[in-house]
Amino acid sequence: MNVPFLDLKKINKAYEFGLQEKLKSVIDSGWFIMGSQLLEFEKNYATFNTTNYCVGVGNGLDALILSLKVLGIGEGDEVIVPSNTYIASWLAVSYVGAKVIPVEPKLETYNINPSLIEDKITSKTKAIMPVNLYGQACELDKIMDIAGKHNLFVVEDNAQAQGAYCKGKLTGSFGHINGTSFYPGKNMGALGDAGAITTNHEELAKKVKTLRNYGSQEKYYNEVKGFNSRLDELQAAFLDLKLKNLQNENNQRIEIANNYLQQLKNIGDLVLPALAENCSSNYHLFVIRTEKRNELQKFLHEKGIGTVIHYPVPPHKQKAYADLNFNASDFPIASLIADTCLSLPIFPGMENEQIDYVCNTIKSYYA
Repeated sequence: MNVPFLDLKKINKAYEFGLQEKLKSVIDSGWFIMGSQLLEFEKNYATFNTTNYCVGVGNGLDALILSLKVLGIGEGDEVIVPSNTYIASWLAVSYVGAKVIPVEPKLETYNINPSLIEDKITSKTKAIMPVNLYGQACELDKIMDIAGKHNLFVVEDNAQAQGAYCKGKLTGSFGHINGTSFYPGKNMGALGDAGAITTNHEELAKKVKTLRNYGSQEKYYNEVKGFNSRLDELQAAFLDLKLKNLQNENNQRIEIANNYLQQLKNIGDLVLPALAENCSSNYHLFVIRTEKRNELQKFLHEKGIGTVIHYPVPPHKQKAYADLNFNASDFPIASLIADTCLSLPIFPGMENEQIDYVCNTIKSYYA
């Protein structure tokens, strides 16, 4: 049996008729940028995410960059980020000219450890950027309390966790402004690059709308030096179609994850994902850890099972950040996760037989 890590063909096949209708509608309209499809999606995603405003942008990285820019964060400022994350979180801080201040995660949840944040706050700190990694909600209530105490902004990186909760409140609705991604492999994936920003602050939403569009509110009149980062009509239309089914697909992922958690309990040295108290996950990824990661991955590959490592090199060890002069040993928890983590297949439409095959194959490896 072959089990792909992610079956985008199967996922998108379920939307084929609707996607074709949306494509025809956009083509027939003759309007491809900043039109009615974008406005409709922005309205609907804001409603879904229980925020007042949503602004569509080109991709998830741009969403984070623009979020920091409209907060006035730049040269000389510091932004607290997780040491364990995809490099985009760090890149956004770097692109606005600020300095990344990494904080280690909790080993159990992989998310930033709130109890370590205050020790990293200085007079230059302007914001905290928690990342809801792998689809698991951070302890956002605690992070917001810390930010309020020290008069800091919070920018959620919610690229992987649409639909997850902390204390009954959706991720992407906690921060002053928040970025998300609709990269094709995300829980709600576009058919190309796409992203969005959510916020409850009208002035921030207005600034983002100007900044994403060359710094212009009125065509050919530019108020500030802006960017070209606009969510196009076609991707907005596709995403609006998929939004209606997002919670159903999240629920399928949760069922698969619960199946894994039950079948893989107490198997060898496997460490299964854990959630923080009162936090949920949309299980964008199902990440296990084992000291035998490389050997297990090779064994699963030979048996036709796709896996991915998220992520093999933590940001502080990347050549891109050699200028910060971090030592390889500076963030041991991030390094441990990178050396031992492995993401198992999980996607809507995954068959029970495929889940059982993955679990039985892992058990046979340890046997």
